[in-house]
Amino acid sequence: FDIQNLTKLEDGIGEKVTQYQHFMLSAVGGLALAFTKGWLLALVCLSSLPVTMIAVGIVAVISSRLAKKELAAYGKAGTIAEQVLSSIRTVVAFGGQASEAERYKANLVHAKNINVKRSFFSGLGFGLLWFFIYASYALAFWFGVGLVLDDRDLPESERTYDAATMVTVFFSVMMASMSFGMSSPYIEAFSIAKGAGAKVLSVIDRVSPINSWSDSGDKPNTLKGNISFKNIRFAYPTRPEVEVLQGLNLDINVGETVALVGSSGCGKSTCIQLIQRFYDPLSGTVMLDDHDVKSLSVCWLRSKIGVVGQEPILFNTSIGENIRYGYEGASQSDIEAAAKEANAHDFISKLPQGYNTLVGERGAQLSGGQKQRIAIARALVRKPVILLLDEATSALDTTSEAKVQRALDKVSKGRTTVIVAHRLSTIRNADKIIVLSEGKVVEHGTHQDLMSLQGHYHALVTAQQLNSLDENEDNGEHNHEEKKLTRMTSIVSKASSTGTDIHDQDEEAPKILYDLEEDTAPSVSVLEILKKNKPEWPFILVASLGSIVVGCSMPIFAVLFGDIIEVLSRPDEEDVRDDSNLYSLYFVIAGIVVGFSNFLMIYMYGIAGEKLTMRLREASSVQGATGQRIGTVLQSIATISLGVGLALYYQWKLGLVTMAFTPIILLAQFSFHKTMTGESFSNQKAMEKSTKLAVEAVGNIRTVASLGREKGFHEQYMSELRPAHNLSKRNTHFRAIVYGLARSIMFFAYATAMYYGGQLIVEEGVPFENVFKVAQALIMGTVSVANAMAFAPNFQKGKDAAGRIFHLLERKPQIYDPPNARNEKWIILSESNVNYKNVEFFYPSRMNIKVLRDLNLDVFKGQTVALVGQSGCGKSTCIQLLERFYDPAAGVVSLDDRDISTVTMHSLRSQIGIVSQEPVLFDRTIAENIAYGDNTRTVDMSEIIECAKRANIHNFISNLPHGYDTRMGEKGAQLSGGQKQRVAIARALIRNPRVLLLDEATSALDTESEKVVQEALDKAKEGRTCITIAHRLSTIQDADVICVIHHGKVAELGTHNELLIKHGLYYKLCKMQNGQT
Repeated sequence: FDIQNLTKLEDGIGEKVTQYQHFMLSAVGGLALAFTKGWLLALVCLSSLPVTMIAVGIVAVISSRLAKKELAAYGKAGTIAEQVLSSIRTVVAFGGQASEAERYKANLVHAKNINVKRSFFSGLGFGLLWFFIYASYALAFWFGVGLVLDDRDLPESERTYDAATMVTVFFSVMMASMSFGMSSPYIEAFSIAKGAGAKVLSVIDRVSPINSWSDSGDKPNTLKGNISFKNIRFAYPTRPEVEVLQGLNLDINVGETVALVGSSGCGKSTCIQLIQRFYDPLSGTVMLDDHDVKSLSVCWLRSKIGVVGQEPILFNTSIGENIRYGYEGASQSDIEAAAKEANAHDFISKLPQGYNTLVGERGAQLSGGQKQRIAIARALVRKPVILLLDEATSALDTTSEAKVQRALDKVSKGRTTVIVAHRLSTIRNADKIIVLSEGKVVEHGTHQDLMSLQGHYHALVTAQQLNSLDENEDNGEHNHEEKKLTRMTSIVSKASSTGTDIHDQDEEAPKILYDLEEDTAPSVSVLEILKKNKPEWPFILVASLGSIVVGCSMPIFAVLFGDIIEVLSRPDEEDVRDDSNLYSLYFVIAGIVVGFSNFLMIYMYGIAGEKLTMRLREASSVQGATGQRIGTVLQSIATISLGVGLALYYQWKLGLVTMAFTPIILLAQFSFHKTMTGESFSNQKAMEKSTKLAVEAVGNIRTVASLGREKGFHEQYMSELRPAHNLSKRNTHFRAIVYGLARSIMFFAYATAMYYGGQLIVEEGVPFENVFKVAQALIMGTVSVANAMAFAPNFQKGKDAAGRIFHLLERKPQIYDPPNARNEKWIILSESNVNYKNVEFFYPSRMNIKVLRDLNLDVFKGQTVALVGQSGCGKSTCIQLLERFYDPAAGVVSLDDRDISTVTMHSLRSQIGIVSQEPVLFDRTIAENIAYGDNTRTVDMSEIIECAKRANIHNFISNLPHGYDTRMGEKGAQLSGGQKQRVAIARALIRNPRVLLLDEATSALDTESEKVVQEALDKAKEGRTCITIAHRLSTIQDADVICVIHHGKVAELGTHNELLIKHGLYYKLCKMQNGQT
């Protein structure tokens, strides 16, 4: 569902309906008056309308098609920019900046060329429009004068046409035409609203087959917690051809803890979703205590189930409210009891605001372990009969996992608990372990039973098992004092005024996010923007000249019209005919000049604006301070200046009286157009809270549904909408006043001008044509200026955009190469030794927290060195410093005893290959993604295939319908995690790196995928210096050196066996991961 449909519907059923009625009635009334007064002249006035509509219509269709092409081209460029900026480290690591910039530029050039064409046709359309308008004036005047003269010979009672009638008919037709023109956009809005309304109503009228809002369904008095899956077959609606569960049969008894294990896609999480009834099976039955879940009330069912997922979703409110989301009627004592049960009460109590501490958006102010324990408390506060744990610890480091696992072990006692886990050490104490494969149960039993079978489960466990760790060792034998692997960080609540740090030896403390000081862009003058437009000054000068001519057209029209009226008042027919022909010719010439000037103005400003934005590139915003905006300013100045000048020249007294209305007309018309073009800023501000709430609820709808909070969020949303609704009602009153003033002020001005002009005619003998010239030049000129200024691009927005762009262009990054540095300092590593000497580092966003503290580490040629430790200890920072994403605050990072800050970043990174936990792949072919590893050359297909073979991915690619030409989709969405990871390995190998960096390269994979990827990594490491980071210690136990980093320093160093013998930090991490205490 597109939220824009609501805006489109509102747009078509609100004020536009009454405005459309107003314009249509004005048009019909104008035509009726014109045809009543003089039908023949009215027809002549309208004669050019079909030709005008056809000519302008053709141009509009061409312009519209070009606009769509332009949007598509900018869309492609925007997609490239989004992909590159969201994956900037991958782009930089593989030296893809130049190729990505070229790709981006190619789409911008294409868009620029289209837009220049569109400017040409827009200019042509406006030019033709104004030419036909003036040509129709000429024809109407010429023909009208003939009618007036022909009627002069008739008796006064039989005359149809005189000067007054001609003016009435002419202006009636002109007002009718303008009203028709003003009403046309509303027809399009109504058409769009009709289509949007159909989509909105289809959503409103849709009845969900699984309706959590309905109170229908059984609500048994008691629920024990027995769960049964009977012959379940299931496929997701988005992939109906793939059956995830194929005749699944499974029984879970009351109070049992049952673990579901197996490879990705085997149906584990699907079982969790079926229990909550997010889906119904294709066939078979899910039973709870002999009740088919389909017969139960959905809301009641979910209220009896507590859920903790892999990535806990917390809402942007206090910790206490987040826990209360689990049970709306929970008291403060209930919340604290649940937090204690989840091992969360101690760290919450130490916060400055305690349970009132705001967690931030998506819980950003808390660590992963803290968020998970709050999620557990939220699940427990409802006192669930059934507890579902879906990968509840897989995203945590070993230390956090141990704390959360203790909480989970405690809360699962006495409840029916279903666990999904990839880390098998966390479920070895389960009452029953179910091994799923291809949607069926292939093994079940206890950990010991399944290990003795040496089947599927045994293979999965063995792949994760750490060697040389005595599982039966008496923990009391070694009475070493255990230093807690705690995360010594702090949180400052938004509501806190103290900012006191919290240090606790026993409990992990929450982290603080220090926002970067906002990088504000300076204000820039229009002159500075025009300086950037210097290469396009010839276009701007020609366009400016056109703007001035167009601005002068309205006062000149008033003068010509006044002279026509004066000509009609002459007694000599020949004189009248000769001068009417001459003035008709003047109108034709004016039409040609004004039409051509409009064409020049739009086309030339279009070229100048596009060329500038091509160089600066903030879409069309910068054009708001250049391009047609300058034309609008010049046009308005010319119109007002000439109008005032002519008014004072022809009748200065009347000119001064009429000028008093100029600021009122400007303000009224400008305010009217501003209020009619979208919501006011204040209304948008009022909608912010409700919009954020809606985005948060919809974005996390699965969590909202599992908590049964749909009605609660709906009520909260309605409550947040009320201030915006009340403000909108108040604004409607203001808009109504402005609308009435804007529509009427022009008539008041005309009435005043004509009244005072009449006095001057009687008392001072002022010619009537002068009165008309003054009134028309000033009033119509002022109205046209107000309209032009209101609809022109936002001037301040353009200046702000230019300021941001100039700020970026002038900004110098802290880490950069001089333009000629690449050739001067090009190196080829000979030994590939990596050294960290006395390195200290803190992130720019957290200047008060040292991540690395006097770190010293040597990695020698060909060695595989594994970095391990808790989250935040500095492992990933070491890799980022070697890639030179940052420079150390102190100390030196060197390659072969050469400080890497003296080496160009291109030459440094060309020697390094990197594979990360979540590989970033682009929406290109597989071959292009692999070749992306070396952007300095065109990679031969044979090399791509060779690297794919070494990454264990060639066979899979070859079996695809399009092979290496298969597009990977957005962020590699067409491939599984393991497949993406192997493509990323092939990409790293294509550059034949001397140093290979592996940052959690297998932690996001299931056991089977991890095994395949690990084999590929082992091949890739051969003959290379390798630095690897891992939470799963089983993947690095064969490393040449294992380095334990603790509090930013190297705490332990040695092989797997050497470190186990020490019984230090590494030993404790291993024991935690093997499920021992």
